[in-house]
Amino acid sequence: MSVIFIGSDHAGVRIRTLLADTLQAEGHEIHVFGPAEGEKSDYPEAARAVCSRVLATPDSFGILVCGTGIGMSMAANRLPGIRAALCSSEFHAKACREHNNANVLCLGERVTGPGLALAITKVFFSTDFEGGRHQRRVQMFDNGLN
Repeated sequence: MSVIFIGSDHAGVRIRTLLADTLQAEGHEIHVFGPAEGEKSDYPEAARAVCSRVLATPDSFGILVCGTGIGMSMAANRLPGIRAALCSSEFHAKACREHNNANVLCLGERVTGPGLALAITKVFFSTDFEGGRHQRRVQMFDNGLN
């Protein structure tokens, strides 16, 4: 099972809670960051909290949820070593793990329903990185694109 850090801003609390409860019931070690329902918050703070722990914890993953998932993915990808992918389909989840070794899944609560969010998350955590020809590319963006 995986160590998973999951965070949200105020627009992602319901999906965050659903995913945290489901993943914990499946045996994953879950750490939750973000506001209680009804509290306002800023998505960059949740992204920083989750991603800093992913970087400090070998073989761990993160999940970030905001209204669209866009802000979370932008904030997360500012940190070297984070490979955050905004996924709106199960195919995205499979491809970002197989080809890009994504370590943070981003979702948008206002654009992704709970059933689809669960399906995307299941695919994300059941898919392994293929390595091989993809490893060189992952190293390129982990080392900076300069």
